[in-house]
Amino acid sequence: MNVVRHPAAKRARLSAPVPMRDHALDSLRFIRQTMENASSFTAVPGWGGVAMGVLALAAAPIAARASSPAAWLAVWIAVALVALGIGGWALARKARRAGVRVSNGAGRRFVLNLSPPLVAAALLTVVLFRSGAVSLIPGTWLLLYGVGVVTAGAFSVRPVPFMGLTFMALGAAALFVPQTWAEWMMAAGFGGVHVAFGLLIARKYGG
Repeated sequence: MNVVRHPAAKRARLSAPVPMRDHALDSLRFIRQTMENASSFTAVPGWGGVAMGVLALAAAPIAARASSPAAWLAVWIAVALVALGIGGWALARKARRAGVRVSNGAGRRFVLNLSPPLVAAALLTVVLFRSGAVSLIPGTWLLLYGVGVVTAGAFSVRPVPFMGLTFMALGAAALFVPQTWAEWMMAAGFGGVHVAFGLLIARKYGG
């Protein structure tokens, strides 16, 4: 005897696996997002930090011989822009080599936490220069850069937040010493600290 199958029952049978498949895909997306959120951003460039430090050490004597506060500031702004370019290129290169995406997960949080203090430092530089308080610029730069590195370092490898704390300590001290000392403390921070921690990161975390 032939059994007549109702079309509605056939449609229900065919469509039943779809919600299960969607649920499985949602679960996979959730697991992947959770792993990304829980992971550390390991693509901080050690050798890039070394290059940034060497650049700062080379620029410090040039800035010290500047004929005016404006010329001194111009030297360090040029160094900062080149260093940011080096750091960004080195970070992207190391992330690509490690198969890590900077645009999401820990990489995205690293960049988002680093950026606001740098923007604040840029704005305060304009204010301090216009008000004639150039002597406060080294401490401000060191302190805010350190804040950015500490907050970004919460999503990165262990030496990074310690490097940020070192910058913060130098910045706090530089705000209360004569300008000549503050300038050399800035060279020690952006130069020596970058080189020292860059070598440590390069050795322990793959370049």
